[in-house]
Amino acid sequence: MNIWYGAHVPDETELRLCGEVRGTRVLEVGIAPVPNSISFAKAGAKAIVLDPDAARIQSLRHAAEAADVRVECHHGDLADLGFATSGSVDLAVASHSLAGLDDLPRLLRQVHRVLKPGCPFVVAMQHPVAAMFGSDHCAQYAYGAISPTFADLYMMFERSNFHFDQVIELNDDRVRDPLTPSVLVLRARKQGS
Repeated sequence: MNIWYGAHVPDETELRLCGEVRGTRVLEVGIAPVPNSISFAKAGAKAIVLDPDAARIQSLRHAAEAADVRVECHHGDLADLGFATSGSVDLAVASHSLAGLDDLPRLLRQVHRVLKPGCPFVVAMQHPVAAMFGSDHCAQYAYGAISPTFADLYMMFERSNFHFDQVIELNDDRVRDPLTPSVLVLRARKQGS
């Protein structure tokens, strides 16, 4: 299964964070530039996606039809998971869809609500340190100025009753000696009920 965690970085075939998805309910929180919900559906999961952009949803529907798979699509704010009952989702994935989110703790609480106990939420995002630098690798922003610091992320997940069991820093495979990792991938498991 090819789950996309970012351009020019390892994907699920190497990282193996999602596990076997056949027969499970998988939620993609925000459509990734390479829609992961189609890969989940091809692997036998009941794929569900939520995205605030109607055009991206329409594009995903066409891509799912072309791939001859079914993806349940919902249009709305990323934290509006009212369509899913509590404890009904086996896996949630957000790949580069949380940048600029105003209320990440609210989203985490909602994902926690819909996940079954012990199930994972896999998040891929621009690495907080890489966010400090522009394309010329010169410092342009203070750490934490344009994205949460790792400490902030850790505390938001812990306060939402998630516990990290995987933290992976990925480098752009086109760069021989990278200054910083480019992508941070987190797998957090729902604690409690």
